[in-house]
Amino acid sequence: MFTGLIEETGTVREARAFAGGRRFVIEAPGLAPGLRAGDSIACDGVCLTVEGSDPAAGTFRVAAVEATLRRTTAGGWGRGRRVHLERALAAGDRLGGHWVQAHVDGVARVVRIVRAGGGRELWLQPPASLARYIAAQGSLALDGVSLTVAARRGPLCVVALVPETLARTRLGACRPGDRVNLEVDLIAKYVESLGAARRIVVRTTS
Repeated sequence: MFTGLIEETGTVREARAFAGGRRFVIEAPGLAPGLRAGDSIACDGVCLTVEGSDPAAGTFRVAAVEATLRRTTAGGWGRGRRVHLERALAAGDRLGGHWVQAHVDGVARVVRIVRAGGGRELWLQPPASLARYIAAQGSLALDGVSLTVAARRGPLCVVALVPETLARTRLGACRPGDRVNLEVDLIAKYVESLGAARRIVVRTTS
């Protein structure tokens, strides 16, 4: 489990295919020395398992299988790609963002960017199948960053990037047409699932 509060922005130094997936070496001087094989880490909102680290070089190694490469933006990561990083929560950690699983639900497209005071508004086109989970004032994660939905505009949703978010992430560098990993609110998915289960029970017993 994660919070969507980014700890460091790393850089992909190697991206190599292997049978069934792709392996990445990511430079992250702040986090790499403390990572161990088996640790979970969210890379641009994708939960991956650390295979090993090189503290001296400030790098760690992860692998993504074909299903992950198809479902997320990871299939397009190459050398020089900047990725948001967050380690999994430890017992007793403060939850400052929202519950994030780092199980990407789909990929959204940036449609429009509007300057708003010292921040920006990001207008997004989510996959149609995920639109029902997105509500104004609700939460979502974009490339692993916990954000609040400012508004719904038909099939689009708008999120506000405050100066702190712009300073700590690379979302401020987004351009129209860019693709970002989207994870909708976990609670919304559970509510839908429980509602569907209840309807099945009612039909069965009536």
